[in-house]
Amino acid sequence: MASTNELQLLTNHGRALLCVAHDPDARLRDIAATLGITERRAFGIVNELADAGYVIKERVGRRNRYVVQRHLPIPGALEQGRAVGEILELLVGSPRSAESAAIAT
Repeated sequence: MASTNELQLLTNHGRALLCVAHDPDARLRDIAATLGITERRAFGIVNELADAGYVIKERVGRRNRYVVQRHLPIPGALEQGRAVGEILELLVGSPRSAESAAIAT
């Protein structure tokens, strides 16, 4: 039986999507540290999410800002008919509530 330290309910792609949904200004270094992967792998995952259309990268000065395309469907047989935003709301909260929390701090 797997211990809770070994068990992951979400893939690294799903976890990276959560990171950028929670903090659109997150650096690849921060995403990598959060996921426990290399910065190079984080770069690959974010690029794969962008190539698939789930994330749009916007250049802001020398940094990137990420915009999650919440309206897109979740790939997979069990989740058909669900949008990315629905799952993100459950795990991160709505975009407005996350922005409000950031402003309040």
